[in-house]
Amino acid sequence: MNKAKIIAITNQKGGVGKTTTAINLGIGLANQGKRVLLIDADPQASMSSALGIRDPDHLDVTLATIMQNIIDEAEFPDDFGILQHPEGIAFVPANIELSGMETRLVNTMSREYVLKTYVDQVQKHYDYILIDCMPSLGMMNINALVAADSIVIPCQPNYLSTKGLNLLLGSIMKIRRTINPSLRISGILMTMVDGRTNNAKEIIAAIRQNVGTNIKVFNTEIPHSVRVAEASMEGKSIYTYDRKGKAGAAYEALTKEVLADEEREKNRSWSDCIR
Repeated sequence: MNKAKIIAITNQKGGVGKTTTAINLGIGLANQGKRVLLIDADPQASMSSALGIRDPDHLDVTLATIMQNIIDEAEFPDDFGILQHPEGIAFVPANIELSGMETRLVNTMSREYVLKTYVDQVQKHYDYILIDCMPSLGMMNINALVAADSIVIPCQPNYLSTKGLNLLLGSIMKIRRTINPSLRISGILMTMVDGRTNNAKEIIAAIRQNVGTNIKVFNTEIPHSVRVAEASMEGKSIYTYDRKGKAGAAYEALTKEVLADEEREKNRSWSDCIR
């Protein structure tokens, strides 16, 4: 049976490019011939809006509906609630109803595994499933990290964005020790980079020197670009909106870097098996 690669895009700090990264990495993978499902796990529904859903709060079926079905042990088809985007990816939308899921999960049996149960059900249809997480370390994010194989951490090169990085890494390590031992960090992705400022250069250099010894920092850096925000407003990826721009080229490079890293991981695992 096909096993999709599950990647959580997370950082408890908001406004660092999680949603933009999830969408453009997902569509970048689709452009490389991969079958991709994006899951909007944020009640703010930024991903859903950026994929063209203008009023997510009026959707009949969202991730909240699906997770409630899992909790209630109600059967539903694999394509239930999944929407299609013109650029070749499928996605599960979210809306404000997801904000109530945190409270419901507290009193749910095996509450950390609800999203994983859904992902396990549908993953045979995809090569990659990307989860766009909410900016917190709550129960929804724990669900995402339990469901995931790996994590991409978008991080803006400024003091406030990097300040909470150790807290996030500590939470990830705790989940790996206690619930999901196979979880790994694919890397830290520097986003909204203004290469003209010394401050950004110094912070990136410090992260590469201090964190990069233990955790990969992607070679690709996503530049600050107003085109990215404009693309989201149009419900398009950066590839369709401004493919030849610097942000489009950067996300294309990130996609290739992610694919190359996975290939190396597969080869390493294969080598370990035959020893």
